Amino acid sequence: MRRTAARLLTGTALAVALVGPAAVVAAPAYGSTGGIGSGGALEVYPKTVTPGTQVTVNTTACGAGGTAAGDASAVGAGAFVLAPGTHKEVAVGQFRVPPGAQPGTYEIVARCDRQGGGREVSGDLVVTLTSTRMPMAVPVQPRGSVKTGVGGALGPDPAQTAVGVAALAVAAAGGTWLLHRRARGDRI
Repeated sequence: MRRTAARLLTGTALAVALVGPAAVVAAPAYGSTGGIGSGGALEVYPKTVTPGTQVTVNTTACGAGGTAAGDASAVGAGAFVLAPGTHKEVAVGQFRVPPGAQPGTYEIVARCDRQGGGREVSGDLVVTLTSTRMPMAVPVQPRGSVKTGVGGALGPDPAQTAVGVAALAVAAAGGTWLLHRRARGDRI
């Protein structure tokens, strides 16, 4: 798919440079959708895989209710079927990349049935020996208490809790004593 777009852009740029603005009008109108006369691209997911991975492809080129015959023989997976999916006008199919597939870029092709006008679309699949996906993190269970600086009755250290309670009691007693003195009229 990228090669088609690159060729189109390169060819158009050369034509403009050599002939001038009139070349843009005369340049052929190819879409970047994969095939000549196609109405949509062949989307490959995931685009980069390791051998043994299942790949999903979809296209809107075949229209509502359209089906297609897929060909992944370039990577060694053979033929597969694209059938109408859950989304409007999308045909979806799957295949598994063989475990012995070699690294490289492979063209995956799908040809629509008669209802889709026999259009042909293609997309690229990149096979690597190392995964490009981030490994899933292993969940870690929390241990201990939350270190908020406030402490708590069920905190990690009962001695710290006791000191905190004692400090609060002294503060409460001192505050009460000062309020009583002020209420009696004693000068502080």
